Amino acid sequence: MTATHLADVLALGRKVYDTSVKPYTSWSLSAIAGHLDSEASACWVALDGERLAGFVLGSMGFDQRADWGNLEWIASAPEYQGQGIASRLVKACCATLTEAGASAVVTDVESRNTASAALMRSNGFEASVSVTLFVRETPRQR
Repeated sequence: MTATHLADVLALGRKVYDTSVKPYTSWSLSAIAGHLDSEASACWVALDGERLAGFVLGSMGFDQRADWGNLEWIASAPEYQGQGIASRLVKACCATLTEAGASAVVTDVESRNTASAALMRSNGFEASVSVTLFVRETPRQR
């Protein structure tokens, strides 16, 4: 992935993800660009000519585990889904993180996203700790 892909990556991510389900997954252009400056960036794009077919963003470090890689965001354009692109992106990201010294690679998948969960399982990921996001609306939001 290079700087020329940033706007397309952001647009595709916003197109295929419902951030109202998990609002903390919303990304910005600067957050994506920050991955390019990372020493252990594991960001890849899949192109069909000049057209973005998919992307993956990964980096070293997860919470307090500097030795873990984090597959943070992955997407395939709807017209390219089911063609193995996402699986190739997962493999490329994990290989890059392993080469950077990751002892494990983690990712999170929203519970209703069964396609992404199946993708991760088919690429060697196993379900681990489950976290529930609790939301309490303030009186102004009601």
